[in-house]
Amino acid sequence: MEFTPIRPIEPLWDSLTQPAEKAGQDPAHSLFASVFQSAIQNVRDTNAQQVDLEYQLATGQIDNPALVTTAITKASTAAELLMQMRNKAVEAYNELMRVSL
Repeated sequence: MEFTPIRPIEPLWDSLTQPAEKAGQDPAHSLFASVFQSAIQNVRDTNAQQVDLEYQLATGQIDNPALVTTAITKASTAAELLMQMRNKAVEAYNELMRVSL
């Protein structure tokens, strides 16, 4: 029996801020942008998988129709998560705009 060694936990902030610091950008901006970019890419990927499985189901190439239902749920959840993230970001921006200096 072969065991795979566990990799050490890498800090989230260091790995995401290094490219931003090299480019001269604010590290927080880079983290914010990368979170939204990964969420958008997740929506694209899950939607593409859903479309592919729906095509396979329609052409009779898939044996397990439950995979289609699972893919639809994943795509729906990913899109809903992205919308909620956008709504929270807009709320935070509006709150910051209301702050008087």
